[in-house]
Amino acid sequence: MGKNKKIKFDFKNDIEPHEVLLDSLAKKREAELGLSEKKLEVPLLKKILQGLLIFSFILILILFGKTIQLQVVEGKNLSALSEKNKFIIHQIQAERGVIYDKNLNQLVFNWPSFDLVCQNTDWENKKEEEKDKILKEISEITKKNFEELKQKIEKGEDLIVENLDHQTLIILETKIGELPGFRIEQNPIRYYPDGETISHLIGYTGKIKSEELKAAPEFYTISDYIGRDGLEKSYEEILRKNPGKLKIERDAQGHMISKETIQLPESGKSLVLWLDSELQKKIQEELEKEIKIVGAKGGVAVALDPKTGGVLTLVSYPTFNNNLFQKGADPEALRDLLDDPLKLNALFNRAISGKYLTGSTIKPLIASAALEEKIISPNKKINCQGKILVQDYWNPEKIWEYKDWKTHGLTDLRKAIAESCNVYFYTVGGGYGDQEGLGPTKIKKFLELFGWGDKTGIDLPGEAEGFIPDKEWKKKTFPNDPGWWDGDTYNLSIGQGFLQITPLEVAASFVSIANGGKLLQPQVVKEIIDSKKNPIEEIKPKVIRENFIKPENLQIVREGMRQAVTSGSATGWLDQLRVPAAAKTGTAELGKEFYNNWVTVFAPYEDPQIVLTIIIENVKGVQTAALPVAKAVLEWYFAR
Repeated sequence: MGKNKKIKFDFKNDIEPHEVLLDSLAKKREAELGLSEKKLEVPLLKKILQGLLIFSFILILILFGKTIQLQVVEGKNLSALSEKNKFIIHQIQAERGVIYDKNLNQLVFNWPSFDLVCQNTDWENKKEEEKDKILKEISEITKKNFEELKQKIEKGEDLIVENLDHQTLIILETKIGELPGFRIEQNPIRYYPDGETISHLIGYTGKIKSEELKAAPEFYTISDYIGRDGLEKSYEEILRKNPGKLKIERDAQGHMISKETIQLPESGKSLVLWLDSELQKKIQEELEKEIKIVGAKGGVAVALDPKTGGVLTLVSYPTFNNNLFQKGADPEALRDLLDDPLKLNALFNRAISGKYLTGSTIKPLIASAALEEKIISPNKKINCQGKILVQDYWNPEKIWEYKDWKTHGLTDLRKAIAESCNVYFYTVGGGYGDQEGLGPTKIKKFLELFGWGDKTGIDLPGEAEGFIPDKEWKKKTFPNDPGWWDGDTYNLSIGQGFLQITPLEVAASFVSIANGGKLLQPQVVKEIIDSKKNPIEEIKPKVIRENFIKPENLQIVREGMRQAVTSGSATGWLDQLRVPAAAKTGTAELGKEFYNNWVTVFAPYEDPQIVLTIIIENVKGVQTAALPVAKAVLEWYFAR
């Protein structure tokens, strides 16, 4: 080769192996087969290789980032979710506490009941075909509509079928292993054997609301019932159960690996009441009988222990069956109760929420105030001639007449209480002639000292406070009326006019007269015990106030009430009892010849064991309605 000659190598083109190694035989064979020279593989372009390399790098970065996200950023949450899927915590049901009367007669029971519950977390992970298959089988077993069951679950409801009947329960128990996502849960039913007798006092339970469940998920499930009225409501936190916890471990397919009890269930605490359940039945029986005789529509009886304030009975009539509000009750009977306004009236607890004119029932309290303020000597006699005449303030020619129910003649304080003399109490209440009166301000002050116009604090929900009118209230309520007149004070002095007081307030005020000066808080619950009847807490009597009336003044009032039985308005009825009693009757005018008929009694006179207040409302005409009930009840009570 010459100096100027160069050999040029083209490294841009590939040299194929078969171009180097192919011999004549290979060429000949290719010719025979009709094959041309072909490359064994086509090299990738450089850009494609670079693209693949970049893509791989990005993919690795993404995977690495996702790993950091799952392991570091969301690691704790995902770990918790994993544990949640692996472990299920089921509540082990316990029983709600029960209620006993003072003699440990059981008033409330827990009856067994079973519900079918859906575990929504498991259910959501299933395929639609599997869901439909399971639901169709449940529909056939329970005889419930398939679409309704499906809608319940779609709404997120846990409770699918409640209060399973015995036959359905047996079938479901044998098939429950083939129905993944469902379980059978025991939820006892509340049963009240004396439903209509104690409904206002004991109350009832009702299905739990979602907000209540969210507030205390550790105590309740969606299928639980919770106190809705009476003691069931006011002592909910005492009566409610503390369920146990069962931890179930599952594999990836949802099969159970193991189970462990991590918290034992505890039954709710139970209540022992001051209530005498036999007395409660007797009073309701006599009250209902008398109401039908006189043609009235309602009534109340409250009996208190004057030594403790314990509620011996509390009857409000008409009444209702609290079993109607429990699971499995007759829905038509409940609808009949709730849809009829007259029957719905039975749900109203007149004893603690009803407000009434008291009539002459007020007079021992007015007498106490007059003695305490030294308005009059107990021995001073007022000539009660059946009425007082008052000259009109604006028109001297107009005379107002305030009548008595009869002419009493010369009357001292004891006789005034015994015979319920209106003229005497007009005089000491509002003043008349040369006799000074208490006036509305002092009357209200002493009524409030006796607990009127305020809640007693009884351990029941829904208590109303009574109302005592005064000058300021009248001015605001009746702006066209120039003011508070003597007539308003006279009316207030005998329990008429605008006064509105609950039967419980009346009974509680007379407790302080019976026991010599202690105003006690009425208390239904006497003691809290455990499931084995061991005492946990004793509810001690609570004194609201004492010594607000001198004992010697209260004794004079007591003597007047005793005289009412021996020779006054209650004679012929309560003077025939086995033990000496003291009483005050009352007849409050409602207009159109209708009256509230009252009596309050305490007995025995020297050492009172019971204070009984009875009112029969809207009695047509002046009839003796409350006294026959008091007589029948107290005869029976002391005969025991």
